[in-house]
Amino acid sequence: MSTTVTTRKTAAGGKAGDSIFSGLSLGAGVLILAVLAAVALFLFLQALPTFQAPAEEISGGAGFWSYIWPMVIGTVIAAVIALVIATPIGVLVALYISHYAPARIAKPVGYVIDLLAAIPSVIYGAWGTTVLASSVVPFYDWLSTNLGFIPIFSGPASQTGKTMLTAGVVLAIMILPIITAMSRELFVQTPKLHEEAALALGATRWEMIRMTVLPFARPGIISAVMLALGRALGETMAVALVLSSGPLTSSLVQSGNQTIAAEIALNFPEAYGLRLSELIAAGLILFVITLVVNIIARAIVARYKEFSGAN
Repeated sequence: MSTTVTTRKTAAGGKAGDSIFSGLSLGAGVLILAVLAAVALFLFLQALPTFQAPAEEISGGAGFWSYIWPMVIGTVIAAVIALVIATPIGVLVALYISHYAPARIAKPVGYVIDLLAAIPSVIYGAWGTTVLASSVVPFYDWLSTNLGFIPIFSGPASQTGKTMLTAGVVLAIMILPIITAMSRELFVQTPKLHEEAALALGATRWEMIRMTVLPFARPGIISAVMLALGRALGETMAVALVLSSGPLTSSLVQSGNQTIAAEIALNFPEAYGLRLSELIAAGLILFVITLVVNIIARAIVARYKEFSGAN
């Protein structure tokens, strides 16, 4: 009899715990959505004077969209450069750590990769402007001389090295730990039975990785890349230090271009009135871009999840 009573009490306590945990989880989810909506509402209300102001009163004298559009393009270009460089390197390093390197090498390399993510962005920016920028000037001269017929390498090359390409390289180094660490965790979670089955059928190590590891980790890799893209889109100090801002240009080796985040960081402390509203409106545009990127990423992950090796 006592055993039955104890069992009923345990079941009742378990149900109460489930209800409490479910309520807390739901509250946390609602809170996140409420904060997101509050941020969006604040940005919109503060940016409203910019959208209502005459075009000639906006910086540049041609209206807000003419002011913000070059920075949107610059933001996207810097982020794309960073992803093109960091994604293959990050995935390959993660594969090396998880499936090729011996344990005595894999663990220290993994620790170093994790530590890179803890370095403040201003340190990357200082390194980029003092070391990297001056080092790549001869390379930019060579690109403009030999490949100048390609618009992205047209000269004259910057003699300071503070260009959009340099900013993209610095951003790539900054997001590399994100892609590498997340990809490594996904690769080591690949079901061992899948890997052993592929090897037992005569597959080489690379064929095993291509048939089992990469399909299993593909949704997670996409998520890692999109998370890194969000970091690249919103980076401020590193880009502000490395990039010599100027008018929009198609060349990556000339001085010029600007990103939204760097524009806000450089001008916000001294802004007031309509100029402050302009910068907040720029932040609203960056907010929308980041939100759209994350929505697209979720859609891609949901689509490819069905074809994951885990299934």
